[in-house]
Amino acid sequence: MFQSFETTSNPATGAPRLAALRKAIATTGLSGFLVPRADAHQGEYVADCDDRLAWLTGFTGSAGFAAILPDIAGVFVDGRYRVQVRNQVDPGVFTPVAWPATGLAEWLKTHARPGMSIGFDPWLHTVQEIDTLRRDLRGTEITLVDCENLVDQVWTDRPAPPAAQAWAHPSQLAGKSAADKRADLAADLRNGGQRAAVLTLPDSIAWLLNIRGADIPRIPIVQGFAILHDDGAVDLFTDPAKVAGLEDHLGDAVRIAPQDAFGTALRGLTGPVRIDKSSAPQAVQMHLADTKTEVVLDRDPCVLPKACKNPVEIAGAEAAHLRDGAAMVRFLHWLDDTAGDGTVTEIDAVTRLEALRAETGALKDISFDTIAGAGPNGAIVHYRVTEDSNRALEPGGLFLIDSGGQYEDGTTDITRTVLVPGGSADPDAVSAHTRVLQGVIALSRARFPKGVTGRDLDALARFALWTAGQDYDHGTGHGVGAYLSVHEGPARISRTGGEELRPGMILSNEPGYYREGAFGIRIENLILVEQSPPLPGGDDREMLCFRTLTHVPIDRRLIRVDDLSRAERDWVDAYHAETRKRLAPLLTGAAQDWLLRATDPL
Repeated sequence: MFQSFETTSNPATGAPRLAALRKAIATTGLSGFLVPRADAHQGEYVADCDDRLAWLTGFTGSAGFAAILPDIAGVFVDGRYRVQVRNQVDPGVFTPVAWPATGLAEWLKTHARPGMSIGFDPWLHTVQEIDTLRRDLRGTEITLVDCENLVDQVWTDRPAPPAAQAWAHPSQLAGKSAADKRADLAADLRNGGQRAAVLTLPDSIAWLLNIRGADIPRIPIVQGFAILHDDGAVDLFTDPAKVAGLEDHLGDAVRIAPQDAFGTALRGLTGPVRIDKSSAPQAVQMHLADTKTEVVLDRDPCVLPKACKNPVEIAGAEAAHLRDGAAMVRFLHWLDDTAGDGTVTEIDAVTRLEALRAETGALKDISFDTIAGAGPNGAIVHYRVTEDSNRALEPGGLFLIDSGGQYEDGTTDITRTVLVPGGSADPDAVSAHTRVLQGVIALSRARFPKGVTGRDLDALARFALWTAGQDYDHGTGHGVGAYLSVHEGPARISRTGGEELRPGMILSNEPGYYREGAFGIRIENLILVEQSPPLPGGDDREMLCFRTLTHVPIDRRLIRVDDLSRAERDWVDAYHAETRKRLAPLLTGAAQDWLLRATDPL
């Protein structure tokens, strides 16, 4: 079993730990200190030894940060975590801050006095983050000071760094050899007049070198840094023991060094050197500045080719989604058969689904801790069930399950909201579910010109909810990796999604609606950007569209059919017909019968 259910957050530890940190801050002569969720690689998910925000505050969400001042400690979280943070931190010592509505600079201007100096660990904040914060604090007499990590000084039982063994990801699944990737990106560097590029994102390094690892649960990456040179050679900085045995796979052009040699190597580079200000730690820029090395601020060269999946990766994603979809159908059939008596709990559901995925014989890990929210727990957007919070599924209630699998050929992420059998659904919930479904349909049917961004399409998924005065406080879609991170940049479908959508990108389509204390609704499919065929009478311009990769029935009991247009009803019927066609051959007996009933036309 991959997922555990122990309660890892204890609000009672917040006060003594905060007091210890404030004492450490005072001994340095600083006035405050910033504690981000991020590690040195700016990953969404962090190793236990890097989970400083959770250790200090008790907040375990995957995004956020804290700002510690002498008289106030703010914990900044976005709309996904507003409910969760109130349950996890001690309100007597920590103050939740609605971010990004309230930015850090704005908050510091309110709560920090002129002349205060705020410390930060330059390995845990990006170049862009620090540049922006310093710009926004100009004229305030509040200064930012880079320093050693003060949390680490008071975290006396900090876990050891991960040391998992890495392995080769075969070219047959990657679709391109590591040597070819290195050669292509090196040519791009030469064309740009750059001598090297600094890589700090482990999923970029894993993609470039066709390796995978287990340093972070759920995300098959190897923690480390790398420098790609303009001749295609790579210096990889990680624990050499992790990559022992991969010498033949990596080849002579990939040189291995311990991670603590990274700073020295940076100071030895000859510019121009490319760094990505959105992901490179401030410390990288500081090392290069020490030797006055010319720096070019440009995107990590791996990010875009990694996001635009090649035909082999797309075929792998399709195979993974079929396998995963069959497991999901078996799960939903089990749920319908067993949950009606009120004895099935959220943990029961999580373990059953994980077991069914494991029965495929291909599951390497789940792609994130399953979000399984019954009734009011479904309104906690990134809810993680524990033994303390575990809730039974009540007949007639809603159950939201957001889950995914990591397979060698692809990464999946799917959400379904279902009616627990044995009772009738709240009419308000059925109406809201139908509006969420209308958002899924609108985005699925989108056809758009080349150059359109996720920001341009986000409103399509929200329009039906907006007409009812409703909305949701998270993005509509995120990028998904190829047996890599389930949350992958640079593209996203959201109000801030400014990246052009390109063929080969895989994104989620996941509008939702959440009524605190009552229920949560989300429907999520993964969609692939591809070329759209021309239409009669259409302009002579390049058009793109989405192809849905996820095929699992949508609960027809939660659809108010009269609220759907003819085109929307046709979409649901066509989607269910395709789901039946794809998955029925992979199922037998009662599960297959359930699928046939679940995919009947509206």
